[in-house]
Amino acid sequence: MWSSGERPNSSHTPHSVCRWPPGLTPGSMFSRAPLLLALIVLGPHVYRCGFVDIGKNTSFFRMCVEFAKFQFNQAQPDEYAYKLLWVGRSQREHLTWIYLMDLQMGRTICKKHDEDIDNCPLQEGPGEKQMGRTICKKHDEDIDNCPLQEGPGEKQVGCTFIVDARPWFSQFTLLNSTCV
Repeated sequence: MWSSGERPNSSHTPHSVCRWPPGLTPGSMFSRAPLLLALIVLGPHVYRCGFVDIGKNTSFFRMCVEFAKFQFNQAQPDEYAYKLLWVGRSQREHLTWIYLMDLQMGRTICKKHDEDIDNCPLQEGPGEKQMGRTICKKHDEDIDNCPLQEGPGEKQVGCTFIVDARPWFSQFTLLNSTCV
């Protein structure tokens, strides 16, 4: 552009040296300053990992509870189904769809593959009279003196489940379960 030895005239200096990127001007930077300040101050709190409490009635959490309960029943060698008695802890891992739950479940008189297990009565505990459960047949003569059927009695179990949920794909994965 210039011949050798020639110096550029200051009036010919290109103006593109100090251009601001598109959409970013000195005025627009000041309008974004509060957002930057908020990210600096709240950043560690917003981005922390770990589980946070959630409502027990959120739809995705309820789906995870149903999935965990189904997986628990399938894994049991027992022929009787367990139903949900109450939910203790209900949490979701921050920024993920991984749910942590503590569930208390009770053994029912229904079999695993029966319908409507949630409305099935619990097995009676030891020491309670188990009406209608005798070792006698229905048409035996002295049914009133027939001994009661021995059984394991009431059984409750407390479990902690961790479920990875992708409910929009109807995909759930049991990551961990611990029952006592």
